[in-house]
Amino acid sequence: MSKNLAEFFRETRQEARKVTWPKQKETAVTTVIVFIMIFIVSMILMTADGVISEAVKLILALGAK
Repeated sequence: MSKNLAEFFRETRQEARKVTWPKQKETAVTTVIVFIMIFIVSMILMTADGVISEAVKLILALGAK
């Protein structure tokens, strides 16, 4: 068991050395893009929610008459 565990950590360390990590600037740009997309999608969803909410109110008002 301990042999397998030691081998696992050795292989994990070897694989981690092969990883090509992004540069700091690339990470910063990607982060900004993600936040912009989150904002855009949240605005779209907020608008859709408002439209659907008003449509439901209209339908319920018509049914109450």
